[in-house]
Amino acid sequence: MYRLLSQTRTGFVAESLLDNKKISVNLRHNVSLLSEIAVYTLTEEVPLREVFKKIKEKENGGPALSHKESKEKLEEYFFEILPDYDEDRVYVSDIKKIIQWYNILQQNNIDNFEEPVAEDKEAEALKAAATKSTAPKAAVTKAAPKASSSKKGTTPKHTVARKAQ
Repeated sequence: MYRLLSQTRTGFVAESLLDNKKISVNLRHNVSLLSEIAVYTLTEEVPLREVFKKIKEKENGGPALSHKESKEKLEEYFFEILPDYDEDRVYVSDIKKIIQWYNILQQNNIDNFEEPVAEDKEAEALKAAATKSTAPKAAVTKAAPKASSSKKGTTPKHTVARKAQ
């Protein structure tokens, strides 16, 4: 995951939330804001921000279980968080990423999952964080050129995911 620091002519500079290393990201790279990722349920798509809020409530602001737990434990945990998630479209790999992202955000004190106040899109993008891992299948990549259904919601305004090249 990365925190976006500044915009450049050809993209932006981001800082890793894991090791504080800075990287330059070209605008042609596929980058996903975590605020644009949603999780499929049986009735609707729940913004990732809402899922993070539910995890935070369950854990009283502390870290969630490890994303390295067994498949059964992860599914049971996620069912407690989001009982109506669509088990056919939300895979264990998606659950692992969501839990891992939550724990990274929590460790870096990025735990305000309230809906952000409307502000300029460019300013919002400059405050975001990113991840090198691919977004879960239950998500849409912002820069994806393919026509796909929109899964928009808002998450912490400080988060973005970057697809691995």
